[in-house]
Amino acid sequence: MSANRVYIYDTTLRDGAQTSGVDFGSVDKEAIARDLDGLGVDYIEGGWPGANPTDDAFFDNLPQLERSRITAFGMTRRAGRSADNDPGLNALLGTDARVVCMVGKTWDYHVDVALGIEQGENLAMIRDSIAYAGTKLDEVMFDAEHFFDGYKANPGFAMQCLEAAVDGGARWVVLCDTNGGTLPFEIEEIVNQVCETIPGDRVGIHCHDDTGNAVANSLAAVRAGARMVQGTINGLGERCGNANLVSVIPSLKLKMGFETGIDADGLKRLSHVSNALDERLNRAPDRHRPYVGESAFAHKGGLHVSAVEKDPRCYEHVDPESVGNHRQILVSDQAGRSNILARFREIGIEIEDKDPRIGALLDKVKAKEKQGYSYDGAGASFELMARRVLGDVPEYFRCASFRVIDERRWNAMNELVTLSEATVKLALHHDKGADEQQMAVAEGNGPVNALDAALRKVLLPLYPSLAGLRLVDYKVRILTPGEATAAVTRVMIESTDESGQTWATVGVSANVIDASYNALRDSIVYKLFRDGVQAT
Repeated sequence: MSANRVYIYDTTLRDGAQTSGVDFGSVDKEAIARDLDGLGVDYIEGGWPGANPTDDAFFDNLPQLERSRITAFGMTRRAGRSADNDPGLNALLGTDARVVCMVGKTWDYHVDVALGIEQGENLAMIRDSIAYAGTKLDEVMFDAEHFFDGYKANPGFAMQCLEAAVDGGARWVVLCDTNGGTLPFEIEEIVNQVCETIPGDRVGIHCHDDTGNAVANSLAAVRAGARMVQGTINGLGERCGNANLVSVIPSLKLKMGFETGIDADGLKRLSHVSNALDERLNRAPDRHRPYVGESAFAHKGGLHVSAVEKDPRCYEHVDPESVGNHRQILVSDQAGRSNILARFREIGIEIEDKDPRIGALLDKVKAKEKQGYSYDGAGASFELMARRVLGDVPEYFRCASFRVIDERRWNAMNELVTLSEATVKLALHHDKGADEQQMAVAEGNGPVNALDAALRKVLLPLYPSLAGLRLVDYKVRILTPGEATAAVTRVMIESTDESGQTWATVGVSANVIDASYNALRDSIVYKLFRDGVQAT
């Protein structure tokens, strides 16, 4: 292993799930894992087996990844039990994940007061658990909880805990700044001392952001010798969050010259992965986020614009395209062409860089985004829009009109029920050239489900492959909250089919049902187009 190689360990699916207001479903976790795999992180911490039904569902059906290794997280054995007789430890080792990360105490205060056990027993718990896990799995790591507090209080005992993990066969010992209270100069000094005893290529760092120093602390630890960094996308995590890998990764590669599993092409996906996570969480992306924010390379007027147009290095610390972002000269509105070409490459569209249709598409993207559309989390809608500009998408159907009725009433059994009914009129292209109109009525569990059912009544006889289409997620975001109930809404729909692949589509309107129809229509059309179906 190169001494210049730093491993990236993502904890978004576990630490990120502890963020206030964040609640991942199993579909979310799988989609995020695939994004992280596409980025090229080395490890993806999937969660804690046995902790909750969502984590159990994820580990019961692990996604097949190309580059990243999924890690299960859990605790060492409990005091007074042998490793092979501890139900929690054996549940951790019983999944299909071939890597585990075990957390254990390294602060003598916690051992003495919180656990109330002898310090020698704590060392045995660490050593025994890791050694036992090593007989069953490919790789075992030890998360040294509250390590920096423990080291400051009793460096001898904190180091004994690390050495017990190494003796047990741990591949990595991860130094955790669990309450985020350590500053960069302290991190660098302590990690330096640790690496005098334990080789840096077995030492990791995990920092929380309670003092706003998690990224700086992570980089300081690498500078001192650590060769693994743990963190989350967009810095998700409880309290103030974790080290933001969206800042850590490009800083390691572009500023410090370290190698990671993320190559240049992966790095160009960074902006997309960051924004896609926000879209999945129904959050507005931070425009001023370092490296990937919409305003990270935005220049407005005066001397800055003049200087950037002559030499971008005057006000841009890296090439925006290196992290999948783009420059914005706000006064001249010159931005985005390189992003469009990059997205084309991702979805397999071959086109010349100077093709005039790229400009037309760019204008359309800007117009749509001004209306409130966002395509970072809705790749299927973007692909359809792009292919329509290129003339590739057949017109499978056209909606002449639709109507949705909701009724809330008490039924004969004195139960409160809500019924949704949708009527659609679709114009279908006849093989003789004339449009044929068909109408269908359907009921559903809510207006979107009713609309979906009515569309299928018309379309399924013509396009049987739609039978496998399922909607798995539905999100609504208010784009103009100042307008209260008259606000413009953005609807994101995630779909899947019998292949197991998922795709996301978007619709925007002041009418939430209209926005839902736009996203639903794109989902259906994308399924038909991807399956190679010809219009009737």
